[in-house]
Amino acid sequence: MPRFTPEFLDELRARVRVSDVVGRSVKLQKRGNAFWGLSPFKKEKTPSFTVDDNRQSYHCFSTGQHGDIIRFLMETKGLSFPEAVEQLAADAGMELPRSSPEAAQEAERRKGLIEACEAAAGYFQSMLRRAPGRQAADYLERRRVGEAQIEKFRIGFAPAERTALRDYLVNKGYTEQTLIDAGLIIRPDDGGAAYDRFRNRVMFPILGARDAVIAFGGRALDADARAKYLNSPETKLFHKGDVLYNHAAAREAAAKEGKPLIVCEGYMDVIALWGAGFKTGVAPLGTALTENQLALLWRQSDEPLLCFDGDSAGLSAAYRSVDRALPLLKPGKSLTFALLPEGRDPDDIIRIDGAAGFARIADEAHALADILWRRESELSPLDTPERRAALRARLRDLIKGIADKDVRQAYGVEFANRLRDYFAPVQTRAAAGPIPRSSAGFARRRRFESESERLFHEARLSPGLKQKQTELSPFRRGGTLVLGLVNHPGVISLQEEAVLSLQIENPDLDELLSHILGAHLADPALDSEGLKAHLHQTPAARTLQRILTDETLIIQRFLRPGAELDDASWGWKDALRHHLLATSATREVAVSASQMSSDGEESWKAAVVAREELLNSGADRNRRDEEGEAKSADVEKSLESMRASVSQKHRVRKPFKD
Repeated sequence: MPRFTPEFLDELRARVRVSDVVGRSVKLQKRGNAFWGLSPFKKEKTPSFTVDDNRQSYHCFSTGQHGDIIRFLMETKGLSFPEAVEQLAADAGMELPRSSPEAAQEAERRKGLIEACEAAAGYFQSMLRRAPGRQAADYLERRRVGEAQIEKFRIGFAPAERTALRDYLVNKGYTEQTLIDAGLIIRPDDGGAAYDRFRNRVMFPILGARDAVIAFGGRALDADARAKYLNSPETKLFHKGDVLYNHAAAREAAAKEGKPLIVCEGYMDVIALWGAGFKTGVAPLGTALTENQLALLWRQSDEPLLCFDGDSAGLSAAYRSVDRALPLLKPGKSLTFALLPEGRDPDDIIRIDGAAGFARIADEAHALADILWRRESELSPLDTPERRAALRARLRDLIKGIADKDVRQAYGVEFANRLRDYFAPVQTRAAAGPIPRSSAGFARRRRFESESERLFHEARLSPGLKQKQTELSPFRRGGTLVLGLVNHPGVISLQEEAVLSLQIENPDLDELLSHILGAHLADPALDSEGLKAHLHQTPAARTLQRILTDETLIIQRFLRPGAELDDASWGWKDALRHHLLATSATREVAVSASQMSSDGEESWKAAVVAREELLNSGADRNRRDEEGEAKSADVEKSLESMRASVSQKHRVRKPFKD
């Protein structure tokens, strides 16, 4: 049977949340800092079973049973102790220790390394209080690090002498090899005498399981030092990609206070936050967040707050964190970002603006989706079709990399809506003038800002279009366009920019369109059947069923599922022309009417033009459609009334005096 050391079991418990494992078999609800549910040990109607992640334990008040996550599996699954540990280790991605004399010797070596690191920490702390540590103490005082912070974080000082720590620990009985293995001293390749790794530095112990020191970080006091901050090397105890500075204490504080973990870039940021009352700060030890560090964060906080320095390096670190986290996102598990003013870190904010200043910044944190959109949309100007297409392609690739299906679909909808907002026309172009002509009488080529503008211009110049398709209500006009995308998702790729700029008045259809575009962004290869299956699981399912069974829509040949893609694309563009013509004329009526009281006769003339557009489109004068759009006769009557009102105001208006 394998021998599980206390250190291994502590790390295992730290990596697996009790509520996650218990929640697989007991329905839990959070109340305060604990979870409650019905007892798994007896039948009951009132919850008496509680789980506390902070204490890493469970307790059943009805039976008195109590224990940690290992005992829970033994009692509920009938597992032996080794079997329970093996199952949890698999969940945590930990390799089981081998049961052998060699494994026992390895455990003893690890114990010796921890003892050496603890002895070194004590030595550094004592040196801070002595004469050689005066410069370090002055540095901490300038940084407003008080006695409480020094004691809490066990801050110390490494003397400048080449072998001060080595000599001290060797005299205490530690071998040079142990000190080398612990990362405390260095033996030169040329075989010379070993020397201290940390010299003339403020020292920050890094703690592991059971609050034992496993490594150090050192801040140089010499301005000419090769590295301002220096961490311990990788050792049997310390793998920096698996550790967060101050994690154990921050996790406990987060559980007690119900607040998220705050991720900073350095030791001093964490210490400054703690001094200002923010006890949940951690730091990733000089590297971008790793997958294991993200897992540590998410075990305690659903949305940890990442706080980066307000410079280009800080923003780059935020972007790297986004890239690392994006594939790993789960429902309810994400990151938020606090971006500080240029050139200032959390320590600066605390010293200059106090706790309230940092709290304001934290309250204005940005969602991961906001940071990702900012990076991609600001990567280059979006003033050409190629650059806009590149943005869409980048977003598709990023979203495709999200492993969780539900989160991937949610990001598809989110960024589809952002793209739609970006591509939405800035203003109505219904009153656009004729194409300018050259002196030779030939129409000059007009440069259109978008495919939708070009299609609208074609519609305005084609009298025949004003006589067609006008028997459709606004719902069916929009439904035609949406159903075309449902039955032929390939049209989205062929007409992507026009689709993204599409504006539909009906909110139900607009919601359905967002889900269609979101699904396509998340999976561009999705066919019609797959798209329909997905849409039937969304809140827009009822609207989908409505357009799939609307007899007025399904008789149109290009909307039929069996239509060729080229025919479907051509028919969709033709339908879009009609939609743009009708909606632009209607919007111009509304805009003109809203301006009449202040703009007078000129606005009236524009309204008359828009009215003629609407009337000439052939809209039925004798009905009000099911969506409540006013009949053309009603529009005409309202405009006549407004004209009379404006004319009366114009007659009584007195001239301005100088």
